[in-house]
Amino acid sequence: MGLAEELWRAHSQLAEACWSHPFVQGIASGELPLERFRFYVGQDAYFLDAFARAYALLLAKAPDREGLLTFKTLLDGALDELRLHREYARRWGVDLQPSPAPATAAYTDFLLRTAALEPVGHGVAAQTPCMRLYAYLGSRLQTVLRPESPYGEWVRTYGSPEFEHLAQTLEGLLDRYGGDRARLEELYRRAMQLEYEFFDSAWRSA
Repeated sequence: MGLAEELWRAHSQLAEACWSHPFVQGIASGELPLERFRFYVGQDAYFLDAFARAYALLLAKAPDREGLLTFKTLLDGALDELRLHREYARRWGVDLQPSPAPATAAYTDFLLRTAALEPVGHGVAAQTPCMRLYAYLGSRLQTVLRPESPYGEWVRTYGSPEFEHLAQTLEGLLDRYGGDRARLEELYRRAMQLEYEFFDSAWRSA
């Protein structure tokens, strides 16, 4: 078992808390109010901009050429996600440049600060939970998604083999670069907590 898998398993309770959250369950059922999803998409666009910038910071710090190329692939994946958000904006009138909610600001500040100030492996540990959690949620939600849910595209995107591959690619970098184990666990746990708070913020937005 690699480091990334160990950390994921160690934080399974937080993953289950995200899975059980009414925001996530509302995506599968289609019962999530559109205003809450619109708020989420706007905040997620703000978040993804920072997530991509964190990748760019780590790319610049990559200690080898393979890492540099891998971070480039991951950065491209984050930019592809933003294209999906632009489609949501066109369809449902989402503001893709909102002021960040407190939960969003806390998460983006955490990611950018870690990527800028800490070793590469630590920055990867801060980013990996987002990718692994969304791949997990997307895959699991596909098994309970109601055909009439307007959020099916969201589920299919994060449950796709392509997104799973990106999550595994980032986990491979975590296994490769590592770092101080106690600090890695702290960063991973904090990112998982921030994921839950991000969903909760969207749920409480309306």
